[in-house]
Amino acid sequence: MLYVSLMGVVLLCGCSHGESEPSPPSGPDTVAVIVQQVQQCSRLYTTEYHVHKVVTATDRTTLNIGNGLEFDVPGYRKMIMPIDATLKGYIDFSGFSQDNIEIQGHRITVTLPDPEVTLTSSRVDYDNMKEYVSSYRSRFSSDEKNALMAQGREDIVASIPSLGIEQSARVNAVRLLVPIISAMGFNPRDITITFRRDFSADQLVRQLD
Repeated sequence: MLYVSLMGVVLLCGCSHGESEPSPPSGPDTVAVIVQQVQQCSRLYTTEYHVHKVVTATDRTTLNIGNGLEFDVPGYRKMIMPIDATLKGYIDFSGFSQDNIEIQGHRITVTLPDPEVTLTSSRVDYDNMKEYVSSYRSRFSSDEKNALMAQGREDIVASIPSLGIEQSARVNAVRLLVPIISAMGFNPRDITITFRRDFSADQLVRQLD
């Protein structure tokens, strides 16, 4: 089972803007200034998701007595492990350059890098973890619990493309950058912000801490 809660927009970058009135765009220096302003954002975290994953494991053991015969060992083991994780969507502007900007008259088109996602933290909710062990069976070992947690992390990572986090990262990046470009003298209706291309699930999950 997987539960997701979308937290408020997280805008963590070094962008700073003055309060002066914007002047009309003029000359090639306009592009250089925009690049400088955007690069100050380096890595823009725009979206944060909290994910709750419940991983279960049921273990029954069989005993092989030869001649192709086997029977179930009495008893069973079951583990219910809740895992809480935090995912953050961001856009990395470290490689942003003049090649990402095209100006035609008073119109400007900015092509942004693809959004990326990082799993910033994960932990087991030990208060709600349940373990059921019947007679004749041993409890789950530390290695087995670690393997179950690793499985939960893998399941969370596999679910990332279906959560829509990359779309949230795109939308929130646009909301931040339009005022920056408007401050350079461009009318918001003359600003077009696009993304480089569509990308696969493997390309979305760039970093996992």
